[in-house]
Amino acid sequence: QVQLVASGGDLVQPGGSLRLSCAASGFPISSYTLIWYRQAPGKERELVAGITSDGEGTNYADSVKGRFAISRDNNVNKVFLQMNSLKPEDTAVYFCYVFRFGNHYWGQGTQVTVSS
Repeated sequence: QVQLVASGGDLVQPGGSLRLSCAASGFPISSYTLIWYRQAPGKERELVAGITSDGEGTNYADSVKGRFAISRDNNVNKVFLQMNSLKPEDTAVYFCYVFRFGNHYWGQGTQVTVSS
């Protein structure tokens, strides 16, 4: 059974940092592109960052370029999102996602709140 469990969300002040983790189980992540999405209240889900299976390719939403960094450790079946210089507009539930064998899999999400 494929599972994606995101963790690391918290309440943080503007300018602060957080590191999100997504632990995958039920399949080896080494063959798949992994993506972080987020959804703020009243807004559509948006892609934040993606990383190719070998970790060599990454892409980011314009709104987070230069502040966020996605990485992965295939040995422990995890993907990470380092978030720096956080802004109130980064407040959202963050999800990890994988497309595998024609199916879409979403993690349960972790809440990030940026507020003073």
